[in-house]
Amino acid sequence: MLRVGVIGTGMIGQDHIRRMTSVLAGVTVTAVADVNVDTAAAVGSSVGARVHESGESLILDPSVDAVVVCSWGPTHEQYVLASIAAGKPVFCEKPLATTAEACLRIVEAETAHGRRLVQVGYMRRYDTSYRALKAVLDTGQLGAPLMMHCAHRNPSVPGFYEKEMAITDTAVHEIDMVRWMFGEEITAVRVLTPRRSGNGGDLQDPLLLLFEMADGVLVDVETSVNIRYGYDIRGEIVGENGTAALGSLSPVRVRLGGQAADPVPVDWRERFLGAYDVEFQEWIDALRLDGRPVGPSAWDGYAAAVVSDAGVAALRTGERVEVALAEKPKLYDVEVPA
Repeated sequence: MLRVGVIGTGMIGQDHIRRMTSVLAGVTVTAVADVNVDTAAAVGSSVGARVHESGESLILDPSVDAVVVCSWGPTHEQYVLASIAAGKPVFCEKPLATTAEACLRIVEAETAHGRRLVQVGYMRRYDTSYRALKAVLDTGQLGAPLMMHCAHRNPSVPGFYEKEMAITDTAVHEIDMVRWMFGEEITAVRVLTPRRSGNGGDLQDPLLLLFEMADGVLVDVETSVNIRYGYDIRGEIVGENGTAALGSLSPVRVRLGGQAADPVPVDWRERFLGAYDVEFQEWIDALRLDGRPVGPSAWDGYAAAVVSDAGVAALRTGERVEVALAEKPKLYDVEVPA
């Protein structure tokens, strides 16, 4: 049984605790910590977990085999580095850290340790539809991939959402997904600003991002974060011989009153609920097998941060911005893709 400690008992932390205590197999939650001690105490008591006053204390708890970090983004670096120092596997919700420099420090620490310990929470890789799309691509039946069209649409976003977040918080999922989908790095980014939606107030929304992949594939990503009708994720690959796209938004099609409709998910939790379950079960299984994760790595978290920074620069300048990555350590050369 894998004994897990969870740092951060807010919405996503509580959801992962629910997942590990009532849905998944081979895992138990033995410890929790949160800056809000009362919340941590309530969550901990509900699952019989020990409550720690700090994330560092939780990491050093001998009853914790592996750590899940769901705390505020700026704290991720310290908890991931502390987990590496303790030699404990750590699952970190995105972002791996809030700057590319901090992500690189994590990469360097893990490389010095000499064994993979870190997995980053990019759940698109575990979604049934995305996996089916990649399976079609990998057969070669489409021929060489040429382009991919993506859309990431939200009904609304909170008031603190800023235009850069359309890249760093929203499109970052597509950034990781296309690197995994094509097995290539993104080498340059452009950002176009269409006519502004009246639903977003002063926010520049939508945006159109254009990624250049190392093999010449072009990927466009539309981010529309105040589109009102629902949470809508789309993706289509254009190959030499044909195309392949993500399936329907809903497993059910309703015909009623002279209309046919596919219900649209209301938010990311509804759309990717199954992906989160698969993501965590595979993480648990990998750690129980040989103690190391095989999903999105610290390098993937670092690369996503560098591409995001390039996207923000492209948004601000209107220019094409090249992506400059550090040399990839050999530790990450052989990875088992999710």
